[in-house]
Amino acid sequence: MRLVILGGGESGTGAALLAKQKGIEVFVSDIGIIKDDYKHLLKTYAIPFEEGHHTIEKIKGADQVIKSPGIPHETAIIQQLHAYRIPIIDEITFAAPYAKGRIIAITGSNGKSTTAHLIYHLLHAAGYDVALAGNMGYSFARCLAKDSYDYYVLELSSFQLESLKNFKPNIACLLNITPDHLNRYNYSVEAYAKAKLNILRNMTPLDHFIYNKSDPITAAYLQAQNILPELHPIHPSSIWNSDGLCNCNVDGTSFCINREQIALPGRHNEYNAMVAITAAALAGVAPATIYAALPKFHGLSHRLEWCGAPQGIDCYNDSKSTNIGSTTAALLSFNQPIIWIAGGVDKGNNYSLLLPILQERVKAIICLGKDNHLIIKAFGPLRLPIQETDNLYNAIHMALSIASPGEVILLSPACASFDLFKNFEDRGNQFKKKINKLIQKYPPPKI
Repeated sequence: MRLVILGGGESGTGAALLAKQKGIEVFVSDIGIIKDDYKHLLKTYAIPFEEGHHTIEKIKGADQVIKSPGIPHETAIIQQLHAYRIPIIDEITFAAPYAKGRIIAITGSNGKSTTAHLIYHLLHAAGYDVALAGNMGYSFARCLAKDSYDYYVLELSSFQLESLKNFKPNIACLLNITPDHLNRYNYSVEAYAKAKLNILRNMTPLDHFIYNKSDPITAAYLQAQNILPELHPIHPSSIWNSDGLCNCNVDGTSFCINREQIALPGRHNEYNAMVAITAAALAGVAPATIYAALPKFHGLSHRLEWCGAPQGIDCYNDSKSTNIGSTTAALLSFNQPIIWIAGGVDKGNNYSLLLPILQERVKAIICLGKDNHLIIKAFGPLRLPIQETDNLYNAIHMALSIASPGEVILLSPACASFDLFKNFEDRGNQFKKKINKLIQKYPPPKI
């Protein structure tokens, strides 16, 4: 068998390493420049590759092609390969048969990484042999090439779920479906939702599906389809009783979770935590272990991350919020007036969904991007102060000039970062670095 992999990033390189380990002839082709770390791995394991172009003569002889998730189906090379009738699969489909352990898969528009990390944290606390992979850190294929585990906790994006064939999680978590990446799906929410819901494709009555009971798209799908796995609905707005407790029964095991045990900020993270707790309980983690481990998890960088309080103004880095749903959750996490830093590469956002929240909670808007006209047009009718810049340092100083002590500066862009930054991590790290410098320059007064 000869395998060709399109894309030399984490997914493609991981698939190449796994193929090489399994004795499969493999070739990697990337139309861009492969990062040095991945190039080094390919050379170390004697995997041939090309970069900067696709040579069709080297690809068309493949028995099978793996398409990295970032490559759209409409790309010219994909259309050429369809003409040659070469089977095209994804990395997850390729990797799945080699996984012997149980799989917990997490998807959704928002909260995937936090929930996946918390599930991993709870299983690890229980002493499980568990790996965390997928849409963060190591790809699924690279994880399998590295070692074998009893449990795999996988964060999966819609791109990774689009073309699944044989992949079947034992426990699947669908956190929510809100518009995101619509530029990839011809601005169709239905097409985007279909990709997410593909996680259910091969599940059986022995498997478990944890989902958002209040999500209308998921609810409509469940009514229309014959869903086989056991269902575990969670309603985000009715988790707690009047005493701040959640009494629940998961697969015969009773739990009582106190709201104060969850160290993550924001109501959305309370829901994410309950999804993670349910998944861990279904995996057999004892209540006592969950109670002890839960308060020790404080979240991830760039997800509503407190960065300090220069001049008594709390600053939060929520750079990972690249869509309306995630930014909505961030804005709803504060009762104080917010100076909101937003903007970047628009992905088909419907900004009107934010209007009532901004009217109630936001004091001013700082637009940070090369092209801010859509945000200004959408929020201009609110008559809030709106300033714009294409420089992060300027954005922070604009925000500080407007904010008063006790208020909040929130970087929650609702857009991708690629106009001004390498990625959302770069955007968030630069924000944190600049806030830290301000704290050093203007330390809080001694009491």
